[in-house]
Amino acid sequence: MLRLRLWTAMAICFSYCLPAISQGEGTVPTRYGIGFNYGMVYDPGNEIDFVQGCGFALFDYDAVWPHRAPEPLRFKVETDLGVITEPRTRAILSVNVLALYYLDWFRTATLRPYAEAGIGLIYTDFQAQGQGLRINFNPQAGLGADIDLGRGGLWFAALRAHHVSNAGLDEDNRGINSVVFSIGKYLP
Repeated sequence: MLRLRLWTAMAICFSYCLPAISQGEGTVPTRYGIGFNYGMVYDPGNEIDFVQGCGFALFDYDAVWPHRAPEPLRFKVETDLGVITEPRTRAILSVNVLALYYLDWFRTATLRPYAEAGIGLIYTDFQAQGQGLRINFNPQAGLGADIDLGRGGLWFAALRAHHVSNAGLDEDNRGINSVVFSIGKYLP
């Protein structure tokens, strides 16, 4: 019963974080994008790889949360759907929310670097020995950059540390740690 209450509370939190956001005066326009992720698990072992397609929305942080925030701060909501490719094909689905902060002091004419971190929920149709649950938490942190290719559009590339665990909701809580490379394009 405790697990059901915790999962319900998390679902309510996610529904609060995913409002239809209108653009008010002085806010940065909402951006949308699609991409591709490739992940390599390094703990436990290095036998698990996965690929995912992702879609995301990038909001002005002030438009989502009712307090002032630095101009370079954004709120990112993303969903990823994919498969584990090794050791056998199994499904993965995740929904994540992240804070993304542009590192404008490193900005160039074509690159706008950023740092991002957040958490989500992930379903894996595969369990490492001792993992416990198929639905887990998915904290992530990484570095990336928006890449302006002029007529080629606005692209991005990122590298993230990716963790999967149930945070002690089950007595079996073997975490899975991986490195994820992402590449994609902002939609016009």
